[in-house]
Amino acid sequence: MKKLLKKIMPTSLRSRSSLAIIVTAAVLVEVTSAVQYFFAKEGIRQEVEHRAESELRAKSLEIRNVMNVVEVAVENMAWAVEQRLSMPDSMWVVTQKLLADNEDIVGSAVAFEPYYYKGKGRQFSPYSYKHDGITTSKQLGSDEYDYHTMEWYTAPMQSGQGHWSEPYFDEGGGEMMMSTYSMPIRDASGRQVAVFTADVSLDWLSEVINASHIYPTSYNLLLSRTGQIMACPIESLVMRKSIEEVTGKMEDTTMNHINSEMLAGNSGQATVHDANGEKNYVFYAQMDGKTGWSMAVVCSDREIFYSLRQVGFNLFLLMLFGLALLGFIIWRVARSARRLQEVNAEKERIGNELYIASKIQTAMLPKTFPPYPDCKEISIFGQLNPAKAVGGDLYDFYIRDNHLFFCIGDVSGKGVPASLVMAVTRALFRTISSHESRPEQIVTRLSNTIAEDNEMNMFVTLFVGSIDLQTGLMRYCNAGHDAPLLISKGGRRIGLLPVDSNIPAGVMQGWGFSCQETSIDNGTTIFLYTDGLTEAENISHGQFGDQRILDTAQAAFAKGGVSPRVLVEQMTEAVHSFVGEAEQSDDLTMMAILYDRKDTDHMPDSTGKAEIHHSITLPNDIEKVPELHDFVNNIAEDAELDPSLSMSIDLAIEEAVVNVMNYAYPQGTKGTVNIVGTIEDNWLQFVITDTGIPFDPTVQEDADTTLSAEDRPIGGLGIFMVRQIMDSVSYERTEGKNVLTLKKDICVK
Repeated sequence: MKKLLKKIMPTSLRSRSSLAIIVTAAVLVEVTSAVQYFFAKEGIRQEVEHRAESELRAKSLEIRNVMNVVEVAVENMAWAVEQRLSMPDSMWVVTQKLLADNEDIVGSAVAFEPYYYKGKGRQFSPYSYKHDGITTSKQLGSDEYDYHTMEWYTAPMQSGQGHWSEPYFDEGGGEMMMSTYSMPIRDASGRQVAVFTADVSLDWLSEVINASHIYPTSYNLLLSRTGQIMACPIESLVMRKSIEEVTGKMEDTTMNHINSEMLAGNSGQATVHDANGEKNYVFYAQMDGKTGWSMAVVCSDREIFYSLRQVGFNLFLLMLFGLALLGFIIWRVARSARRLQEVNAEKERIGNELYIASKIQTAMLPKTFPPYPDCKEISIFGQLNPAKAVGGDLYDFYIRDNHLFFCIGDVSGKGVPASLVMAVTRALFRTISSHESRPEQIVTRLSNTIAEDNEMNMFVTLFVGSIDLQTGLMRYCNAGHDAPLLISKGGRRIGLLPVDSNIPAGVMQGWGFSCQETSIDNGTTIFLYTDGLTEAENISHGQFGDQRILDTAQAAFAKGGVSPRVLVEQMTEAVHSFVGEAEQSDDLTMMAILYDRKDTDHMPDSTGKAEIHHSITLPNDIEKVPELHDFVNNIAEDAELDPSLSMSIDLAIEEAVVNVMNYAYPQGTKGTVNIVGTIEDNWLQFVITDTGIPFDPTVQEDADTTLSAEDRPIGGLGIFMVRQIMDSVSYERTEGKNVLTLKKDICVK
């Protein structure tokens, strides 16, 4: 045996350890396969049982429905027979009516007691039946056809109740295989004087029973209450043999037990072997109702578990293949050891190249802080710590047109591919935002560009925002990125910025990214980060999480004012303390932006030109409207407006504010209206904001001034006057507020 092993096995597999591995693997695979086979077989058996029970219920319900229709039809027409007992010749009308109204009934008779009508003789039974679609009537009783001795007559007369007869061939009557439902008829004194019947052909039973099967070779069996075979796949046995005659010679005596159980009206299941020794599963149950019929479903064991046995055989082949593959792997591992030194040398060379790439990537991001020493409204600090030599995170920011444009993103994947997409994303942000101010448009165009010919299916989670340094209005678009943290002045309020999730940039072209906006109060810090912060793991695989971010921020601001640099540094320390000795698994990028507008009335823009800024807040009380005059006049004086123009603007602002008070706040509702007036370059702008119900005055149609005051409908004149005076009127609903913006070009023409 040892010599044979030496010949068929490589040298590297001859060691005891290699053989032990292969033998252990073989035993484990074999045990696992056996356990899986056992549970799979049990599951299939339970499934077959469930399907068989469903088949029994479905077939029983289908047959029972027909029987119920017949029973109800007979019982509903019985009154007509009892009403016509004095008119024997009218019984044919009743039977013909029953056949005409019920397509399932092929024959009907009213069979009377002997000599009930002396003039009609001993046997009088008006009978109607269908033959080839034609209804025919005849006198059923005769010396040759003595119905007084037949089951369908004697059983209901004895029991006084409706009765389904055993299946029989009605020779001399309907001339077909049928079962009859009959019920007694009583005269006015309550004496049973006749039987009212409905015949049902049994031809349809075979179609119902054999219409479908749970397996191709399975079959269904229907027995009468005496064991007569009423339906089965072998037509020669139907109504010619009983179940005991067919199974009496079988060697497996289990079938005798099944026959007894079915004739007793019981339900159950059993396993039997047929004459060929084939194992079969039999599921049986009695049908509901008065028939006493029983049904069985027979399934072959060979067919039920055929697929499982095929799978078992295939698994055995796979096990052999797996063992052979295991031996091959061991041999390959032994051969690969000598290449390790070459791989290490190559790894060192790649490491040097990645170090250079890392330096290039770092140089692309902002690294001078503070970035805008002369801009007092904003303070920024950002930091990127890649998990590998190069990473896929990015952040960027710059000021254009007195707006701060900024972004933070995380490219899917890591390493060189992610770093390349990162570089492209940062370049696209700079290029697109240089002439596009809406964040959602910046993200949309950037996403479409990345998605084009994106064969590697790379994408970027991205957050893009812009802050108006004059008003503090921040517009932003989120593309599948983590929500930033908003920290009010002094850390009094800390929470996540509500964001629409959207999909990451680059996933598909044509996606409509949404835009959101909010007002940033003075002293608010916006803290942005990638999932490398929330998903930073310690040695126990616990994650840093959102709550630790909030706790760290609260702890930082609890000590007083915190600059963006200090916030990022303390967050970094908290992460390193949490992670401990665990290896960094993802790029870690953070950026903090502090918005702190020092002067609310005179603010320099990015070009150094002064802007005049006034604001007033009024309750929604019409009597407070006169306070607007001084407010508008002060702005007009600062803008050095002509008195007539000043008066027109005053009228327009008053009309707009009154509109808001009347419609945004229903009667009895308290609220405020805030009006902000700014003068910049050659434009005078008024922004009217309220927190009332949604109300857009711009959708109102202008009043038709060509009509007389009597003919002109109420409404529309105010907004018409505002549009005539101001050069621009726009409305938007944001952050639960109505925002109406009015602009006037005050350039001296």
